Amino acid sequence: MARTNPAAPVVHDYDDIPGTFVFDAEKSRQGYGINMFCMSLMKEPNRKAFKADEAAYLKQFPLSAAQTEAILERDYNRMLELGGNIYFTAKLGATDGHSFRHLAALMTGSTQDDYAAMMLAGGRSVEGNRSKSGKLDKSAKAARARPSKAKSNKLKPKAKRASTSRSKRG
Repeated sequence: MARTNPAAPVVHDYDDIPGTFVFDAEKSRQGYGINMFCMSLMKEPNRKAFKADEAAYLKQFPLSAAQTEAILERDYNRMLELGGNIYFTAKLGATDGHSFRHLAALMTGSTQDDYAAMMLAGGRSVEGNRSKSGKLDKSAKAARARPSKAKSNKLKPKAKRASTSRSKRG
């Protein structure tokens, strides 16, 4: 994807989905420090060092001030927005003694039981969650209004062929 201004961020269709931070190559580069910090928590000595002095421990990673703040405040949604990968940031939650279900409930603003019930019922509704700008909502409505090719090209029953020879069973 060519850019006229290499410093300008690339805008993707998926950037318009509310509450969604797609972990793409740009997010990976942006969140390198967050993700390396979180991966460091896989080792017990690192977890102990982090818990002993969180701010000091974070100084060894290339983090922006916003990333450091998000980690210290345990703002998981902000960490994702700043390039964190959900699977890596979950290691921070585990270091604090939290399950993934706890983190998901926290990130969705619900209780663990409500989050589990929502997921068992098929997840969050897409209504109102398709687009920040309304552009994707409009295209989704237009797609529903148009008959799809699969529906408009209904299969016709095959004509029965007259058989000129029959196999004889012996």
